[in-house]
Amino acid sequence: MPKKRALITGITGQDGSYLAEFLLGKGYEVHGIVRRASTFNRGRIEHLFKDISRDEPNFQLHYGDLGDSNSLIRILTAAKPDEVYNLAAQSHVGVSFDMPEYTGDITALGTTRLLEALRTSGLPARFYQASSSELFGKAVTTPQNEKTPFYPRSPYGCAKAYAFYLTRNYRESYGMFAVNGILFNHESPRRSENFVTRKITLSIANILAGKQECMHLGNLEAKRDWGYAKEFVEGMWLMLQQSEPEDFVLATGRTATVREFLELALTAACIPFERSGTGENETYHDARTGKTIVAVDPRYYRPAEVDCLLGDASKAKQKLGWQPKTTLSELVALMVEADLKGAGVQVAR
Repeated sequence: MPKKRALITGITGQDGSYLAEFLLGKGYEVHGIVRRASTFNRGRIEHLFKDISRDEPNFQLHYGDLGDSNSLIRILTAAKPDEVYNLAAQSHVGVSFDMPEYTGDITALGTTRLLEALRTSGLPARFYQASSSELFGKAVTTPQNEKTPFYPRSPYGCAKAYAFYLTRNYRESYGMFAVNGILFNHESPRRSENFVTRKITLSIANILAGKQECMHLGNLEAKRDWGYAKEFVEGMWLMLQQSEPEDFVLATGRTATVREFLELALTAACIPFERSGTGENETYHDARTGKTIVAVDPRYYRPAEVDCLLGDASKAKQKLGWQPKTTLSELVALMVEADLKGAGVQVAR
């Protein structure tokens, strides 16, 4: 029986690297799209090349871009995938306020280019679109599920809403097996350093290593539903194994503030802490030294805040048999340990 083939956009990112590992473990032939750049950004997938057979390669990369339709058509023709996972995007909410046009071009119109390239190619591939809990934004109900109305509060959220509805439109208009996975926040040691969770764990490691004085954070009261990215990619795959295409929410069903994540990380790094001040003047101190290690900085506030996101993944549990296993404290400890190791720091426990 021939191997299944999968094509992943955004394969060098957190989700793309975990998904590639997962699919290779399932015996897939995995193809990934990477952008040509002056810097080499393949650290998350470098280890996957070690297992490539010269006679029967099962992992291949192709240069392309969601901003270039011709490259997408060329790659689809060459890879002939059975499944396409669109994970690429300008995915940082804060950056989307600074670069709204670019965010719309790649995150929204990039999905259009890929869907249209797949449609015109005639390939019967199943299509997964990475949607986001940022679709809900200023949520009208809590928790949020597949029936909750969208209220995006950022250019990123708006671009993801466009991509969501376009995916659904191609499914209904052309009979394509195209689904949206509405994933709530999912983190790991592979999370990009400009996301708040990884910023926290990496900053703690750098402070303990003497490479950084203090970390600066924005809204500590924002609440998110945080899960483990490695578990979420299995949910993506399960969506494409169903008999009929449907959209699904993946989430843990628990919420925590940025403050709670921060304090779990400080505790995991064995840093006793004290708080002082309020609002923009709030700081955290190392209780042993009195040194300020965390400070609130209004520069990191968003023009429009999303106060609370909490997902209801009941449908995924019922129809996919998917549910998260890793607790938030376990996830935070996992991330802190990885960053401490990367910084060469050992802590007494």
